[in-house]
Amino acid sequence: MERVVLVTGASGGVGLALCQRLLEEDGRIHLCIACRNAQKSEATRDLILEAHPAAQVSTVEVDLGNLLSVLRVAQELRHRFERLDFVYLNAGIMPNPHVNFKALWHGLLTGKVLHMLTTAEGIMTQTDRLNGDGLQEVFATNLFGHFILVRQLESLLCGNEKPSRLIWTSSSNARESAFSLADYQHAKGQESYSSSKYATDLTSVVLNRKFNKQGLYSSVVCPGLVMSNMTYRILPVFLWKLLMPIMWLIRFFAKTYTLTPYNGAEAHVWLFKQKPENLDSLVKYHSCSSGLGKSYVEPRKMDVDEETAEKFYQKLLELEEQTLEKYKDLLD
Repeated sequence: MERVVLVTGASGGVGLALCQRLLEEDGRIHLCIACRNAQKSEATRDLILEAHPAAQVSTVEVDLGNLLSVLRVAQELRHRFERLDFVYLNAGIMPNPHVNFKALWHGLLTGKVLHMLTTAEGIMTQTDRLNGDGLQEVFATNLFGHFILVRQLESLLCGNEKPSRLIWTSSSNARESAFSLADYQHAKGQESYSSSKYATDLTSVVLNRKFNKQGLYSSVVCPGLVMSNMTYRILPVFLWKLLMPIMWLIRFFAKTYTLTPYNGAEAHVWLFKQKPENLDSLVKYHSCSSGLGKSYVEPRKMDVDEETAEKFYQKLLELEEQTLEKYKDLLD
């Protein structure tokens, strides 16, 4: 039986490139693409089938920032499939991003600019808001919606003949300094994206501890700096066009400047080919590119405290219980 692969956020950027690259690796997989609306899902499916006409591609509609949508898609997937071999938790948002040019100039004067450009530390802020479930939108979309999805799909992920895999799209922008257990939804700060990605790293670490014995393994990847719809919202498009020659030059010094979605999906695809038992649960796998554009994967130890990870996981379970109470009629 073919392997079943679910990819969230599949309509563009790294998600779309990943779908295409997975079919290049194994055209026998059943690829299920998850997008926010049916129109995007079908358009993405048509685009994939143009390049891979014999592929098995199905679609589901889900808004990861809406718990009702997550519960409905989980129910649909449980009815549709007997198991899931890979779930790529890739969907994410970065609303209203702003660049702190004063901080960038300071970094240039102090020699820290390359670090800032590769991690966005100190130069990137976002303005978050509450969603319809009363949760911070970035936290809900980037992490909690995916967490609920995984919890609802445990019957498809655990106890299979072969291991199942969770592969989270994290970021080099995932920083402990942006995250707080006391404010894990990041309601009070301006670095909600960084906080949500650090929370992703913490969650993956604990999932391995809880579920490896049941045949479920979790990994996190960083696609590097990719030019996508999310990136283009940071600065006007004409500025990006002016900056592109500089970006290509920076890549000779900053290997995480993958720039294209195809290159950004390198670590995702590499993990598709690995045995999960051989992977380190405390490592993040980074997509990298050489100055001349050769793609490769670099493993780096994550800056995570395992005790903090466990405490955060318990908070997620408590929030799950609280928020799902009003949807209990949907749970089976």
